[in-house]
Amino acid sequence: MSLQMIDESLSRPSTYVLGVRVDRLTLRQTVDAIDQMVARHREGEEPCKQVVTVNPEFVMEAQRNAPFRECINQAVLVVADGMGIVWATRFVGNPTPERVTGTDALPEVARRCAAKGYRLYLLGAAPGVAEAAAARLQEIAPGLQIAGTYAGSPAPVEEDEIIERIRAASADIVCVAYGAPAQELWIYRNLARLPVAVAIGVGGAFDFLSGRQLRAPGFMRQVGLEWLYRLYREPRRWRRMLALPQFAVLVFLKGRKTV
Repeated sequence: MSLQMIDESLSRPSTYVLGVRVDRLTLRQTVDAIDQMVARHREGEEPCKQVVTVNPEFVMEAQRNAPFRECINQAVLVVADGMGIVWATRFVGNPTPERVTGTDALPEVARRCAAKGYRLYLLGAAPGVAEAAAARLQEIAPGLQIAGTYAGSPAPVEEDEIIERIRAASADIVCVAYGAPAQELWIYRNLARLPVAVAIGVGGAFDFLSGRQLRAPGFMRQVGLEWLYRLYREPRRWRRMLALPQFAVLVFLKGRKTV
């Protein structure tokens, strides 16, 4: 699958950062592409497509996890979630136009769903969080149809039940919040049998939307310091944050490989 499956008006060249694809799309173009995929799926023309929002931690995990790297690179859309990715694409000489996070994209997808009558399913996070996130999305996007919510888990033993829940809900888009790489690999494993148009890994978006976690102030997001705010709020993340300097060093050392 590739961006060639999307209208030429939406396609952009891709950049590879340490062997991981990043598509050069704006938030608006991403939402337009998802809209188009749902429309085609409803016409019976296309199976489910995977959308990945990639950040430096994804890229570092992909260095040692070949199935995860393949999962990312085979997705129909891979957008830059994280200023580190935006900076890296600039360094390799093929910049992505802007950051497109799962937390920013989900409300915009919800607004488009409300306008077009598409049905959204929220899967993952802690019990009760998806329900709270759904309520918030319906405030943001009046008229939004929430097809269903379910916490569940990414364990293979639960897959059949979860897919049946999604099928019974007649959803168009499923947003999966199991954290990386579990959510992306869950989608990838089940892509051929997911009864929806689009499956998107959204990480901590439900936590932010529900108010369970506070997001960094706007000025910190704009200058690429959201990671520092999250570390301040969640000191236990310090081990994960070690990926950031490692990522920067590898990007600097390994040079430029773009397509």
